[in-house]
Amino acid sequence: MAVLTHPLIRDGWFREESPQWPGQAMSLKVRRILHTERSLYQDVLVFESETYGNVLVLDGAIQCTERDEFSYQEMIAHLPINSHPNPRRVLVIGGGDGGVLREVVKHESVEEVVLCDIDEAVPRVSARYLPKMAEGLNHPKTRVIIGDGFAFLKAPENRAAFDVIITDSSDPEGPAEMLFQKPYFELLRDALRPGGHISTQAESMWVHLGLIHDLNKTTRELFPVADYAFTTIPTYPCGQIGFVVCSLDAERNVREPLRDVPNCRYYSNDVHRASFVLPEFARAVIAGEQPAPGPVVASGIPEEADVKRDPKRILVLGSGYVARPVVEYLARYPEYRVTVASQRTPEAAAKGLDVDTRRVNVRDPEDLASAVEGHDVVISLVPYIYHADVIRAAIKHKADVVTTSYVSDAIRALESEIKAAGITVMNEIGLDPGIDHLYAVKAIADVHAEGGRVKSFLSYCGGLPAPEAANNPLGYKFSWSSRGVLLALRNTARFYQDGEAREVSGLDLMQTARPYYIMPAFAFTAYPNRDSTPFREYYGIPEAETVIRGTLRYQGFAELVLALVRIGFLSEDAPEWLRPDTGLTWSGITAKLLGISATDEASLVAAIRERCSFRSDEEADLVLRGCRWLGLFDDKTAAEVVGTPAQNAAGEGNPLDTLCRNLEGKCAYAPGERDMVMLQHKFGIETASGEQRTLTSTLLDYGVPNGTSSMARLVGVPCAIATRLVLEGHKALKVPGIVVPYTSEVADPIRLELVKEGIELREEYI
Repeated sequence: MAVLTHPLIRDGWFREESPQWPGQAMSLKVRRILHTERSLYQDVLVFESETYGNVLVLDGAIQCTERDEFSYQEMIAHLPINSHPNPRRVLVIGGGDGGVLREVVKHESVEEVVLCDIDEAVPRVSARYLPKMAEGLNHPKTRVIIGDGFAFLKAPENRAAFDVIITDSSDPEGPAEMLFQKPYFELLRDALRPGGHISTQAESMWVHLGLIHDLNKTTRELFPVADYAFTTIPTYPCGQIGFVVCSLDAERNVREPLRDVPNCRYYSNDVHRASFVLPEFARAVIAGEQPAPGPVVASGIPEEADVKRDPKRILVLGSGYVARPVVEYLARYPEYRVTVASQRTPEAAAKGLDVDTRRVNVRDPEDLASAVEGHDVVISLVPYIYHADVIRAAIKHKADVVTTSYVSDAIRALESEIKAAGITVMNEIGLDPGIDHLYAVKAIADVHAEGGRVKSFLSYCGGLPAPEAANNPLGYKFSWSSRGVLLALRNTARFYQDGEAREVSGLDLMQTARPYYIMPAFAFTAYPNRDSTPFREYYGIPEAETVIRGTLRYQGFAELVLALVRIGFLSEDAPEWLRPDTGLTWSGITAKLLGISATDEASLVAAIRERCSFRSDEEADLVLRGCRWLGLFDDKTAAEVVGTPAQNAAGEGNPLDTLCRNLEGKCAYAPGERDMVMLQHKFGIETASGEQRTLTSTLLDYGVPNGTSSMARLVGVPCAIATRLVLEGHKALKVPGIVVPYTSEVADPIRLELVKEGIELREEYI
């Protein structure tokens, strides 16, 4: 079974942050994650905590824990019911975990309790992981309806139908915000029988006094009796949560309990009365005698102390899949002002965050310079071919730059100008390159510190679909540009093996792919990529006889890609016959590339067998199955022919881009599927005593279904951390020139911050 992960659980801790309680957070230590899913309405997480039992989290907010839920459930239920003289029919809006139902049915007078919750996932998940709360869902008096509470209340049959209505809602943001507004309370009033009561969750007096005042004012306009009470609960904001309790009977005293309620752990008649007694600071605001206080300003700081600073301004160029984790991390810091800029949809990366957006065309030097101006640092997440243009604009405006890409020749050519401008250009700080550097540097430093020598270094990384989503012949899906993935397969690879420098051309690269064992659960194949030879010097391991950095894929990938290379599908050339207006079918394109006139499947298969010289019938079957799945034998469907921007403008196309357009449809992640990253370093070590040992350093990480992908998080978070360290002037990172994490001085501070985010490679001698 795969190990579950969740972006809000890092380094073994769950952390809840929300604009509803600025400047503070709630953390719980996690023993294990029990359940994650994206329902139709929200992110659902259940984890077993170290000290609070099982915990239900919806959209990042703790809903209940087994340790303290009773203090909330008992109070929101018994305050309105036990002050009503004869509650017979009760409605609960929300509360799908069943805790409120469990309390309601303790009252003998209650004949029926109806629960209406919009999300079926909540009662389903609660029944499995919170059974003591969910027992109320199956009580004989209970009827559960999955549906919209607004629609339920508006139904004619529900007018004047209930004695008590309890709204067990989440915080007032997103769709739940409507549950705190006047139209909703009008619906509640109209659904009550004469003399009916309501209670609703009403936030914390420590951080929401303004909202509570407004809520109290609204309910007093609709109900002759409206009052505010509170309970204590450790895992809610500030350890306290309130309730508005209202009655349609002007003579009713909701502060006075009318019966004893059995089997309560928090509620009692004395607690009922006491819960309405508010601290003076809260009472005065809720009563309208004083305004709600603003943020507290620190006192006792000498006037001459230099405690102020201008906010640091950060420009994030690009709004692709990596941008969101970058922006989320940086938006935690109120002293930063983040702007997301891209040519298309910068709003996507900024949604729900307190950041700015703007449009920018990085191909337009003036527009780019205008965007960069006034910022302290630029994070360039645009394609690497534009990094040099970004750096030129940053040189002009004295802004630092951070990228996740390798240092290119174009960037190296700007080094003297970068130093003259006094700016830092930090590169290679994503996943690969990035996290791989951080842990290679650490392990090598540890080996050298103990007098050992690194005789071999293998580093393989793969961004892949999780096994359950690897359901196509490639065993691959695209979370970024399919073109970029395929172009990388044409790069020449250079490496050291057994003391010799070796080189493999892009056309032959897939022939070098070999099965690679990391753990029994995965059938990987590995092949070298790019130029690994400089890393013997970069990492300070001149003693290493083998140095290979490469890529992991599932087995079967290399054989199919090699066939596509040999057929000619990875060419960027624009043949005369490949134009958008020709109406060529896929079988026609395949035949043209193979140099044959026949387009029937049998002829194409024979030509592919001849062109590819398969090593076995098994390999031939695998490749031909893949070609068939790609539609390369389809003689009915006209291919969508595309090319480079220049070729498109000229009415031309090329095989590579035409194939990519097809792949992006066939190899897209389906809703609910997740990706996976596997990264492993393997060091052959000779210890100071001459012993030969093997050390591995391994990261296995999964994305969140319908949420942040593993690749996006593992590229974005290191980039954001490096940006923060540059902004804060870290002595090893904030230096004029080009900076890369090849040394302990640069790598260690980033790595240590990464561990705090729950991103860490596990080291093991095997």
